[in-house]
Amino acid sequence: MALRAEPPDGGWGWMVVLSAFFQSALVFGVLRSFGVFFVEFVAAFEEPAARVSWIASIGIAVQQFGSPVGSALSTKFGPRPVVMAGGILAALGMLLAAFATSLTHLYLSIGLLSGSGWALTFTPTLACLSRYFSRRRSLATGLALTGVGLSSFAFAPLFQWLLSQYAWRGALLLVSALSLHLVACGALLRPLSLAEDPVVGGPGAQLANLLHHGPFLRYTVALTLINTGYFIPYVHLVAHLRDLDWDPLPAAFLLSVAAISDPVGRVASGWLGDAVPGPVARLLMLWTTLTGVILALYPGAQAPTALVALTVAYGFTSGALTPVAFSVLPELVGTGKIYCGLGLVQMVESIGGLLGAPLSGYLRDVTGTYTASFVAAGAFLLAGSGVLITLPHFCLSAPTSKPQDPVTEALDTKVPLPREGLGED
Repeated sequence: MALRAEPPDGGWGWMVVLSAFFQSALVFGVLRSFGVFFVEFVAAFEEPAARVSWIASIGIAVQQFGSPVGSALSTKFGPRPVVMAGGILAALGMLLAAFATSLTHLYLSIGLLSGSGWALTFTPTLACLSRYFSRRRSLATGLALTGVGLSSFAFAPLFQWLLSQYAWRGALLLVSALSLHLVACGALLRPLSLAEDPVVGGPGAQLANLLHHGPFLRYTVALTLINTGYFIPYVHLVAHLRDLDWDPLPAAFLLSVAAISDPVGRVASGWLGDAVPGPVARLLMLWTTLTGVILALYPGAQAPTALVALTVAYGFTSGALTPVAFSVLPELVGTGKIYCGLGLVQMVESIGGLLGAPLSGYLRDVTGTYTASFVAAGAFLLAGSGVLITLPHFCLSAPTSKPQDPVTEALDTKVPLPREGLGED
């Protein structure tokens, strides 16, 4: 393992990008497409839809709240063994689910076991990617996260075909085999030692530092607010269109339009984040503001053309804010604390994601329309954009990967680099 003063900004880092691409597909692509099993579970176990819905909800909650565990383990043991172990857990959960005889078995297998595996894979991989890149960090993150949108198109029809051919038990066995590829993705994560690593300390010291780090705490609040309104169209757009007397098929197709422009926005934003001078936080504030305005405009759009235009714009801007959101964090806390920082951020921001949809549904029940729901969603994103203005990077002329705390002083110490050729491969 080579010691480097700065991230290599390429090299083996592109293999880490490839690994992150497939991991994002095998985690969030599976989660987004798992709805095709919903009807099968309702019929097989003769349970109400509300109870069956808890399968995916538990999996998502465990993945998000377990992110700090994956981050802490990666700080101590490195990302490779942690992600490979996560891949085994994710596959084992799907394997055991194929033999389930009750919903409780599915809660434990898919929700708890596979969810724990997902928690050990996604966050450590993105943190590892951030350590390999500096100038190209936004582009690399954008390319990695396109796996989510692309896999959503592929997995939904694939899972439906598997159900028609092998029933739900056989389909889960094959999804388990697919999830096992997370182990191979984890094997591609080569550990990288940076100059600031000995300075930042272990997981406990990093956590204590982050909890007293004002910019990091404000950034966490901003992302939590953004997350509260971010997913509302994916949950309630189809229902909103049905209230406007749209047929079910065109309404569902409009949601697919957002999924098409989503990966385009991610790649374009990643390229802009590296090409445009200035802190990435400014670009994040731009995309967040535009997404909030688009959501607030939804209730006023009645014509199909206007709704399609807004949905395309929403898919682009909501996708565009994702890679730069991950790129801001290393600039705030430094790459040495990226594992702990990213895990903590994902755990806290998940609160917004869990509360946003129920709040939107409550406003619909109270008012009888989704007008207040979309306006409130836009307001949450605009509030998050307002918090982003308070970050110190808005006072800087160029981005930096150094942390905004006293650790920066220690990083000015010269670190001897290994001779050329040692560990370069």
